[in-house]
Amino acid sequence: MRKVTLALMAGGYLSLAALLSLEVWRSAGWGAGVTALIGGLGLALAIHGAIGRLRDTGSNSRDFAALREAQLILAEQLRELHHRIGDLSETVREESIRRSDELTSEVRMLEDLVQRMTDGLQDSLSSRTQFAPSHVHNHQHVALLETVREALAENRVDLYLQPVVSLPQRRTVFYESFSRLRDASGRVMMPAEYLSVAEPEGLLSVIDNLLLFRCVQIVRRLAKNDRKVGIFCNIALGSLADETFFPQFLEFLSQNKDLSGALIFELGQQAFDMRGSVEARNMAKLADLGFRFSLDKVSDLDLDFQDLARADVKFLKISAEVMLNQLLEVDGQIALKSLKDLAAADFADLTRRYGVEVIAEKVESERQVVDILELNIGYGQGNLFGEPRAIRDAVLAETDPPADFMRSTLRRRAGR
Repeated sequence: MRKVTLALMAGGYLSLAALLSLEVWRSAGWGAGVTALIGGLGLALAIHGAIGRLRDTGSNSRDFAALREAQLILAEQLRELHHRIGDLSETVREESIRRSDELTSEVRMLEDLVQRMTDGLQDSLSSRTQFAPSHVHNHQHVALLETVREALAENRVDLYLQPVVSLPQRRTVFYESFSRLRDASGRVMMPAEYLSVAEPEGLLSVIDNLLLFRCVQIVRRLAKNDRKVGIFCNIALGSLADETFFPQFLEFLSQNKDLSGALIFELGQQAFDMRGSVEARNMAKLADLGFRFSLDKVSDLDLDFQDLARADVKFLKISAEVMLNQLLEVDGQIALKSLKDLAAADFADLTRRYGVEVIAEKVESERQVVDILELNIGYGQGNLFGEPRAIRDAVLAETDPPADFMRSTLRRRAGR
């Protein structure tokens, strides 16, 4: 349309210039006519330029108006973005306060735990020294107990994790947590060594409780890295029956129910069978929050599956050696000694009907893996898939109880 308009205007200019030059030629001759034609064309071009400038001026005015409108829109969007940033800043501040409150709550519970731990340790040491200070066996017992006390007081409790893998893929889907103590020289004390004094003195639950807090922190760290794996964390019957500690721990977990899918509490089969009404009731409270249970050290396969289901037990850990030693041939069929009427390959399917998965633990050889797969077991754990590995000190530092508090408490107790 613009091109047609320009063509028509150009034609009009030429026509006017031609008419003007013709009139001049008729009056004054060829020379004047040519001069008039050139002058007419120049005048036409000048008029066209003026009209073009007027058109450009109008176009620029419209452009400026559009620019002002866009500027107003941008300013409004910037104001909206500023408000959003302000809201986000407030949300981050509130989240920071919430996380700080959670950490404060955990530290307070740890301090209470440490306080009761030191009370029990000091009383135990005092009684041992008072009643039989010269007995050689008692002296060794007290010395080992003192080593355990120092390891706890100085936060020399290490967290180890061992992978639990899916079979046959061997993909890590869980970890089992272990605690290890170190003496003053840095030597790692295995459970078989310190349990001999820790369990009779009631310190096993103290160690387990500290392990529970660290497992919670590791679960959070894994979730932060978007790693959806669970952790088996040992819990002692003494912890379930502790009237002071358990209510605090239950309150803490009720505020962190999002951990229920990743934290699995584990106790031995013998301990599970020995649980009383208090322990069973407290297990039910944890189950109400969505937390699950696992039994390890399973040696008797003649299980009450309905009882397991009622207690929300979802995993059974049976050592590969125990499982394979249970196999025998009955009427040409491989069965289990404890369940002779059941084909061995159907045992894992039977447990699944009650919502329980079997984990073959202490797997040490590839031959065992082949036999386990033939039993339709879906998970394995053992040094073949990965040995327990210590968590880095930097990670453990995030969950350490206050060492200064522990040492000062011990000094106060010793001075009484």
